[in-house]
Amino acid sequence: MLFAETDSVEIAPGAVLFRAAAEGSAEALLREIENVIAVSPLRRVTTPMGKSMSVEMTNCGRAGWISDRSGYRYEALDPLSGKPWSPMSGMFSELATRMALLAGYQHFVPDVCLINRYSVGSKMGLHQDRDEQDFSQPIVSVSLGLPITFKFGGLRRTDATRSVVLHHGDVVVFGGEARLAYHGVGTLRRGNHMMTSEFRYNLTFRKI
Repeated sequence: MLFAETDSVEIAPGAVLFRAAAEGSAEALLREIENVIAVSPLRRVTTPMGKSMSVEMTNCGRAGWISDRSGYRYEALDPLSGKPWSPMSGMFSELATRMALLAGYQHFVPDVCLINRYSVGSKMGLHQDRDEQDFSQPIVSVSLGLPITFKFGGLRRTDATRSVVLHHGDVVVFGGEARLAYHGVGTLRRGNHMMTSEFRYNLTFRKI
């Protein structure tokens, strides 16, 4: 599997952006995304407040992140099928572990990958990733396809945010004091990417 030598940018203490780090493996990653979708199709989940998220999502690994009127949580079975989620491939796990190590986080082995697909108009508001049990473990986020603006803030929703544009193959790793930072992305604009058409995919690796 190809992982590019890449420039790194510190977004905040504990958060690092690696430019184009996954670009060389993008084709294989997208094939694996299609394999996961074949087992657990993309769907739009509902927030506890009853609002439908604009992003389509699915999961692979030992559990999947879901949201409904009961709240946010991880479940071992896909609620659409009642069956286990697709196993996480070695390629996915290897990428996440390698990128975490480059960011200074040793021994990270993800057991869950959230797969989000953004279409024109999709966005993700500021939020914390806090449904996991061990916040000493980092988050590894991989962007594929159309560019989008990534916003990274502090430990309070009202803290100032820094904005950077994420491009195809970029990888963001955040942990340590940045592990519970509020973050989100702006609205996906219309475009056409040679590998993903009008979409952006985001892989988010976690240890739950």
